[in-house]
Amino acid sequence: MAGQTEQVFNAILGDIETGRLTPGGALDEAELAARHQVSRTPVREAFIQLEAIGLIRRLPRKGAVLFKPTLEEFLAILEVHAKLEGQAAGLAARRMSAAQAKDLEAAVRACEAHASEKGDTGPETYYRLNMRFHETVALASGNPFLVEMIKTNARKLMAYYRARYRYPGSIAQSAREHREIAALISAHDRAAAEAAMQRHVQFDQVTVMDLLAALD
Repeated sequence: MAGQTEQVFNAILGDIETGRLTPGGALDEAELAARHQVSRTPVREAFIQLEAIGLIRRLPRKGAVLFKPTLEEFLAILEVHAKLEGQAAGLAARRMSAAQAKDLEAAVRACEAHASEKGDTGPETYYRLNMRFHETVALASGNPFLVEMIKTNARKLMAYYRARYRYPGSIAQSAREHREIAALISAHDRAAAEAAMQRHVQFDQVTVMDLLAALD
């Protein structure tokens, strides 16, 4: 049973990361059980685990739905997420290995190539490149607990980060900031890398309100 619960749990995380599930979207017990060829018990157990980390909520007459933040919740999560991402960049500036440095350079170049060759088109493709950049920095921190905390917070905001790249100029700006952050990490400037990553992850309140409205 534990294996089946983990299977459903990981599948739902995958649906969040790919955008198959969107904020406020319902999770259907029967559909999930049929898709994964399990009873409803492991599905319900997976729901309990997801609810415990804040990724789903139980609503009267609606059942389980994917977490959809209010403006206040979004800003609060973003504040924490920016700190976590910044901390990862700071630690990466101290701990990044030669192999990880090559991975980071490859991730940055992929983002730059997309921005140069495709401009504002292909936001979904760029979103995946952006996720690769952030994952590379997080892994270079050398702290697996920090990596998991970043992932949990990121999943609450992924749909909004994905939507952000539909805005004109946002892909080019993101790629430029990735280069800046990577350069600071490579220079072992922990304080500057941490500050640059925090600025990169943060949104102003007006942008947050636009993103919330776009996915309402």
